[in-house]
Amino acid sequence: MSRILVITILGLVQCQLAMVQAADANKPVPMHADISYGPSQYQLLDIYVPKKSDGPFPVLIWFGGIWEPSKHVPDLNRFLPANIAVIGVQTRTLNQGMKEKVNPPVSYVMDDACRVVQFVRLNAAKWNLDPQRIALGGGSQGALPALYVGCSNDRADANSKDPLNRVSTKVVCVAAYRSQPSIDPKQMQEWVPGVKWGAPALGCSFEESLKRREELMPMIAKWSPDALLKKGCAPIYFENNWGLTQPEKVTEMDYKVHSPAWSLGFQNLAKKAGVVCHVKYPDHPTEGYKDIWDFLVQSLNRPLETKPN
Repeated sequence: MSRILVITILGLVQCQLAMVQAADANKPVPMHADISYGPSQYQLLDIYVPKKSDGPFPVLIWFGGIWEPSKHVPDLNRFLPANIAVIGVQTRTLNQGMKEKVNPPVSYVMDDACRVVQFVRLNAAKWNLDPQRIALGGGSQGALPALYVGCSNDRADANSKDPLNRVSTKVVCVAAYRSQPSIDPKQMQEWVPGVKWGAPALGCSFEESLKRREELMPMIAKWSPDALLKKGCAPIYFENNWGLTQPEKVTEMDYKVHSPAWSLGFQNLAKKAGVVCHVKYPDHPTEGYKDIWDFLVQSLNRPLETKPN
């Protein structure tokens, strides 16, 4: 190998290392990282708190992947300057539920979503957070647990010996970006014909869940956000980056999984139940809010009418 080639290769390596280091330097660093909110090694959260204000701060809890353990957060520049803290949450997953034969696997994700709200509310003072102003959100699969908590009954049990279980799971609002708000195979195919999504939420393949739907209905009724809609649910905002026509260069299944038709179907059910539900996508704006991020900031910063315990 010539000396010139060696120098060139070394230069490229150094350049790549510099780019990685620069990316790491720009990556936001949580004020508190890998906080455990449960006994599982996967029940972890990161906390990002505004630095230029006194608090206590409203907080957005954002869920990561539900197939593989992961933490995600939206663009923090949308929230920290507005004096809103952000928490990135990792939960146990559908794959873990399948492996450990939990019935149904999706209960792992949903139970963790409720638990993290209780955990954050119980420990809010420790991190200078406002326990009365908590919002939930997620992108794509991560929106499902947020929607579940927002639509389900308050899990607070005043008679529990565990202080955590005595805390409310009620939240101010829920934000769902490019999301799939149902685990009901029939419902999702009515909204988006031909779509296949959600396996193994119910412990079997999509095809099997469709075939066994009547048998699985008790689980669907208990764990699917659309089945839980009722008056008193948290206000919900959906946003999709694609319209009702499949864009070029986007695969058919990717489009179906992230189509705004899911949101519109869910919105129809929400209206019947008396639940506030906004849907935004290209050429379909929402009154009062520029987008999903504006909805979160406005909702978290306005005075509360009710105060969760």
